Amino acid sequence: MSIYTGSGVAVCTPFDSTGAFNANVYESLIKFHVEKGTDAIVSCGTTGEASTLNGDEHLEVVKTAVVAAKKFGDEAGKKVPVIAGGGGNDTANCCAVGKKLQQAGVDALMYVTPYYNKTSQAGLIQHYTAIAKGVDIPIIIYNVPSRTGLNIQPKTLATLAKLPNITAVKEASGDISQIVEVFERCGGDIDVYSGNDDQILPILSLGGKGVISTIANIAPRAVHDIVAKFMAGDIEGSRALQFSILPLVRLLFSDVNPMPVKAAVNLLGFDAGTCRLPLVAIEDGLHESLKQGMKRFGIL
Repeated sequence: MSIYTGSGVAVCTPFDSTGAFNANVYESLIKFHVEKGTDAIVSCGTTGEASTLNGDEHLEVVKTAVVAAKKFGDEAGKKVPVIAGGGGNDTANCCAVGKKLQQAGVDALMYVTPYYNKTSQAGLIQHYTAIAKGVDIPIIIYNVPSRTGLNIQPKTLATLAKLPNITAVKEASGDISQIVEVFERCGGDIDVYSGNDDQILPILSLGGKGVISTIANIAPRAVHDIVAKFMAGDIEGSRALQFSILPLVRLLFSDVNPMPVKAAVNLLGFDAGTCRLPLVAIEDGLHESLKQGMKRFGIL
């Protein structure tokens, strides 16, 4: 069974004026997403600035997500799974973090490929096998070579997909030919979620289950509906929505993610604060363009 079908939001992590995690705003963001139809909460991913959270903060953010998703999901009469990022470039630490996140009550774990020290494809198999043996819940492999400098090849994914709790991949390589090969090699052994907001519909057309989305931070209903319409057979409606979000996608990725996302979430009225260094505030020109783009889309 799939972890979810639809739109999972890679939700940003709000910080207060002192730079500390702002749990109250985080809860408000999760309530907003549940109300707008988001199908899963992805906590402490790239957009969640996980790389700047220490171990205690990471766990606090994820625990907050678990409690809020259950509370607001129950109020809405639906289950909203929480997926927690646990990736890194130290396999032993990834295993330890995974155990803590499982104990925190998450529904699944997401592990980005190791960065900086990287590894070989053989190393990736050993890395993910060690993690999979250490936890009892589903694992999503996150492939984003533009961030990590390491691409997980379809043949490697096909090997890992044989492990019982490696159940999905977030594909953000941007290489549609590679993604086609993933479907070819992995068949029904692994679910594929788009990791790029401009490729939701193409990946759905190949058999994808949905998206782990950045733009859903500010346009959750539209992203949910792209998937829902496709799954209901309304291909034209899904395509129209996919095209409609592209101007916003370009704006959100015209500087380093999640810098524009934080600005956009603040424009929506959530006090998400600023990014932690080395990420900085976006320039005034982009801020104004983002504001105007959100107005044109009808979310401001």
